[in-house]
Amino acid sequence: MARPGSGLLVPVNGLGYPPQNLARVVVWEWLNEHGRWRPYTAAVCHHIENVLKGDARGSVVLGQVDAQLSPYIIDLQSMHQFRQDTGTMRPVQRNFYDPSSAPGKGVVWEWENDNGSWTPYDMEICVTIQNAYEKQHPWLDLTSLGFCYLIDFNSMSQTNRQSQRKRRLRRRMDLAYPLIMGSIPKSQSWPVGASSGQPCSCQQCILVNSTRAASNAILASQRRKPHGGTAGNAGTAGTHTVVRQSNTFAGTSFWSQTSSSTGTNNNNISLGGGQAKAEQVQLPLSAANFPCSPVMPSLSSAHGHHTLTINGQNNLNRPGTQRISVGTARGAIPAGVPALPVKNLTGSGPVHPALAGMTGILMCAAGLPVCLTRAPKPILHPPPINKSDMKPVPGINGMRRKTKKKHLRRGKNPEDVVRRYTEKIKVVPDEDCTICMERLVMSSGYEGVLQHKGIKPELVGKLGKCGHMYHLLCLVAMYNNGNKDGSLQCPTCKTIYGEKTGTQPPGKMEYHVIPHCLPGYPDSKTIRIVYDIPAGIQTNEHPNPGKKFSARGFPRHCYLPDSEKGRKVLKLLIMAWDRRLIFTIGTSSTTGESDTVVWNEIHHKTEFGSNLTGHGYPDPNYLDNVLAELSAQGIGEDNLKD
Repeated sequence: MARPGSGLLVPVNGLGYPPQNLARVVVWEWLNEHGRWRPYTAAVCHHIENVLKGDARGSVVLGQVDAQLSPYIIDLQSMHQFRQDTGTMRPVQRNFYDPSSAPGKGVVWEWENDNGSWTPYDMEICVTIQNAYEKQHPWLDLTSLGFCYLIDFNSMSQTNRQSQRKRRLRRRMDLAYPLIMGSIPKSQSWPVGASSGQPCSCQQCILVNSTRAASNAILASQRRKPHGGTAGNAGTAGTHTVVRQSNTFAGTSFWSQTSSSTGTNNNNISLGGGQAKAEQVQLPLSAANFPCSPVMPSLSSAHGHHTLTINGQNNLNRPGTQRISVGTARGAIPAGVPALPVKNLTGSGPVHPALAGMTGILMCAAGLPVCLTRAPKPILHPPPINKSDMKPVPGINGMRRKTKKKHLRRGKNPEDVVRRYTEKIKVVPDEDCTICMERLVMSSGYEGVLQHKGIKPELVGKLGKCGHMYHLLCLVAMYNNGNKDGSLQCPTCKTIYGEKTGTQPPGKMEYHVIPHCLPGYPDSKTIRIVYDIPAGIQTNEHPNPGKKFSARGFPRHCYLPDSEKGRKVLKLLIMAWDRRLIFTIGTSSTTGESDTVVWNEIHHKTEFGSNLTGHGYPDPNYLDNVLAELSAQGIGEDNLKD
């Protein structure tokens, strides 16, 4: 049903702000490689705020609240996110929004990507979409925000104005972002001061302290020289495109107490209005600069002068990561000095190898004795094994499963599938249908778009197990957009009706027991799973039918403990393989490559003898977590036959 009112073009005039002493919602964001600020989830933001209350100069281990973020640490003093396994640093910021806006209400707007999962919009875009939705505008044009998309609230779709490609979008409820009271800081500098007490000497704290020192040095180098440049204008003359309606500050700390802050108190930020800066700062190295210089390697040159070069980023609003370079020579390692593993000393990988030397110099300056070592490499595979040592898994028949191209189930009429799992509602409650976002008492938003003789657009049904209610026509539309395998999944609680199948390409799965134990399971042998999927051509069930897809990293080796629970997980994984749910074709989240075979939301352990990447052992919660992930795919312990 059409929404009343006219469409909305995002205004380009300046916007004022209410008084600074009102309540505000806090959203923490990180800068990605495309120069866009991406929000952390509400749960992560609550965790950061809780740590912030205890220590404004501390660090936040994100893995404590989200297992997928286990490699990341946020240093609150330098306002940078640090990835421990690669050394990559990215700026973060603490942003404020009105409590009545989308983050204050826990509203999340998302678009459907190529592999069928949902990606949240940037927070300022989410706020803009929610504002237009609440005002009942039928459409929203995002062109003035720098995005060539048209949002259609009637069909809940996003259309690319250039390619005319449509994607589904949805509005869902989540945890509201944290609320704070009082005045909002006007300065862009984080309130830091001298730390008290002796620093902790554990490896984790050493790593965090070195990250803080390195990022502070970069920021200090950017502040020490005046920068020139003109602000670009993405709009027409005399106008600025407003992309943020909130005060933002990014914290820094400086070596020099006399460094002047160039932060401004701008209420509005113009699209494309950054400054172009480039500098190279040279600092002399001497015993005066580094009081613990005896611990450092000796530096020599023909002129008796040594310089440290810090290549700064253009500014914090530029994409990419912070890089540091320094020329050093190796020296003796004193006994008793803690070793800090630093990756990429040989020059390979995304981090400049001299980051290791810079880290050591800065830690010495802070009074932390340290020597640099190469980081341990992940132990991905066990020692060589004879074929005779590979034994069948107890209680499981065979050692191999193959899948061929399984055609979609035919003869599954969408109306019959929907009617099988729902019952009609006579007294309809006055609430939203979360598929079309229209009120249930109104006709389905797919009226006029989808025609089915047996289902009228005003009919409402209730799903049998979970009891959630939707327009029957909306459920038919959702089924037609899925795998059409005779199953139905509640879009609210994810309860599965019927047997869910996936779009995994043909391949084979092998599994056997090897005579080695995993870290954390000294009394158990190991179950090794080997997945092998070749490259091929996409079919009608895939994102781009007729186009080739790649299969990187195969065969992939995964590991489970040969325990009672480990064997139970293996049985369920075999069932998931048979239902083609382990892999799918989409865009890789690590490489960005599209049309490639990717994991399908069931995590596997691919690291045999270590846990440096987060995909290894010990991990006492892994077996329970993967059982929950399998259950979310409709494969629970009740599916196992005795």
